[in-house]
Formats: sequence, structure tokens, C-alpha cells
Amino acid sequence: MNSTWIPISSHDGKSFDVYLSLPPKGRGPGLVVIQEIWGVNEHIRAVADQYAMDGYVVMAPDIFWRQKPRVDLRYDEPGTAEAYKLMQALDGPNAVSDLGSTVKALRGLDEMTGKVGVLGYCMGGRLAYQAAASAGVDAAVCFYGGGIQNHLALAESIEVPILFHYGALDTHIPSEAVAAVKQAFAGHANARIEVYEGADHGFNCWGRPMYNQRAAATARGRSLEWLARFLD
Repeated sequence: MNSTWIPISSHDGKSFDVYLSLPPKGRGPGLVVIQEIWGVNEHIRAVADQYAMDGYVVMAPDIFWRQKPRVDLRYDEPGTAEAYKLMQALDGPNAVSDLGSTVKALRGLDEMTGKVGVLGYCMGGRLAYQAAASAGVDAAVCFYGGGIQNHLALAESIEVPILFHYGALDTHIPSEAVAAVKQAFAGHANARIEVYEGADHGFNCWGRPMYNQRAAATARGRSLEWLARFLD
């Protein structure tokens, strides 16, 4: 893979790192991939590389850089404990602004053609939802975004196509929360919500026990179709 870490400028005049992965042809539309709470770790870098292999110029920003740069945690007990502390201390508005800076930097690359999408997992799924409202993206994909149901006032500000993936067995995001998201987007022609039977929270992560190959493959296929449709 043609991938590396590069620095970009933040909205407040500082600098933070993003993991950049380029497609085999070297050029393509853009995609911001947003981490789970364990950082831009080996799994998220592999996910970024996956989407780069599908032809996208991918940036995975270091969301926790203001607390601890380049967080790279394992899915074990100590790693998870640290991950939750970082998530709880996250400055949400700054994180969303950093996503806007990432989109701006991505659009400025010579390798970029076409539009920019955003795709995130868990905490990153919620941030992808928030980015759809304010970060200047052209399409969004949210994998089991925890807490989206607490930010539904943003729904009326989201005009770009947005795709939601949820697991039917997800105890972190109950069915009532999914129903609330469905209701909030009932009038949006380009909003789509998919629920995967037998899938738990985190079903896309092959490094965790709840990985569900069938749901992950189906959701990935739908995501690629979505991105190809709206980022041409």
C-alpha cells in the first residue's frame, strides 16, 4: 500500500497527523475514515487501506491528538479502559472542526478527483453524522454511531446523502434509538437506514469478538455502492 502519516493544519493554527492511503492508480475521489475509540490503530489503518484499494484517496485523522497524539490501542482490557477515558474527555466541537480541516486538506491534494465522503465507526459513526451537517462533505456513512439519537436536531441541517448501519443485537444503541433516527430522517430522500439481524455493536471490526463476517461484508458492499453513487 502507498500509505503514510502526514501533518495537516488544524482550524486553530496547530498541526495534527492523518493517516493517508492512496489508491493503486494514485488518484481518485476522497474519503475520510473516522476511528473507533481505540485510535487510528492497526485495524483502522487496514480499513483505510481497504477503501484506498477500492479507488479512494483516504485520510484517517487522529481524533485524539489534542489529548494524546497517535493513539494506537489494543482491544484488551487496558486498551479499552484508556480508550473510554479518551472518549469521555474528547472536546466534541474541536473534533468536528478537525474533521472540517481534514476535508479541506483532502480536497487540496493533487491526487484528489471528484468529491469527498466521510465514513466512521462507533464514536466515528457519530462524528461522521456530525460532519455531514457541518464539515463540507458530499456523502456520509455511519456504522453503529453511538449517541446519534442525542443529536437529532442536526438532522434538519443534513442535506447530503447519508447511510446508517446498525446491529439488531446492539445493546449500546437500543432499538428505540434506531427508531428515533428513522423518524428524524423520514422526510429525507437520500437517507437510508440498514439494520443487520444477528449483528452486535462493532460487527465490522475483525479484531473484536463481536465481528460478524456476513453483516460486515454486506454493510461494506452497501457502503461502497453508496459512495460510488454519490462521489462520482
